[in-house]
Amino acid sequence: MGKPPNLFSFPDSDELAKSLRLFVLDAQNQAFERHNTFRIAVSGGSLPKVLAKALIPSGEGTCVFSKWHIFFADERAVPLDHEDSNYGLLKAELLDKIPAEMGQPTVYPIDTKYLDDVQEMADQYEQTLVKAFAARDSVKIPMFDLILLGCGPDGHTCSLFPGHALLRATEAWVLPISDSPKPPPKRITLSLPVASHGIKIGFVATGGGKKDIMRQIFDTEEGRALPCGLVNSNAQERVTWFTDYPAVEGVTFPVRRGSL
Repeated sequence: MGKPPNLFSFPDSDELAKSLRLFVLDAQNQAFERHNTFRIAVSGGSLPKVLAKALIPSGEGTCVFSKWHIFFADERAVPLDHEDSNYGLLKAELLDKIPAEMGQPTVYPIDTKYLDDVQEMADQYEQTLVKAFAARDSVKIPMFDLILLGCGPDGHTCSLFPGHALLRATEAWVLPISDSPKPPPKRITLSLPVASHGIKIGFVATGGGKKDIMRQIFDTEEGRALPCGLVNSNAQERVTWFTDYPAVEGVTFPVRRGSL
């Protein structure tokens, strides 16, 4: 058995953002030592706004965005300028706010030619990963330098939902979903093996609305079978959670309060 995930909690969003910045920069710098690029997968929801708060202000360390390669942990089958697009959200909250002198990352959105065929969209996005991570037959599972995820009120992450058949998929890197219980129904998502395989994995979960699901994920057997709980179990100490105090109210799992 490895060590359990790291669960950090902070008094406010400013303190959370400071520690998230250090976490991301540490992942970036380690990646540069390995291959001089930083391959990161991000999800949508509230994460892009938190990420912008962490990365855009000048602070400790330097984000070398010109060496970043940003992929999407999941995406909705909508145009890139649609309000439900994770790419559109990341562009508005983070990418458009990066000062020119900090450089611009290389970003890999979905191919919108396939909006009406989510299986083909998933296959095409998997091919994007194949090109970025080497030939499919030489890499069993792509290992991102960092995967940044959110936690839904039902314990879902990416577009992997509780009890869904996609949780049992083991071969594909990217999966289609056409019956998402949360709209829009058509999406693509990293598979659970890929979402659990990052060198570092960070979750951001804030607000009192998350306390019930956080208690489930960390304190119950049933919660460990939820998508977020499965990532915790699969990746163990490679996972670090960034929360605020209201989100972990009542959690008995050891919570580290304050900075990393």
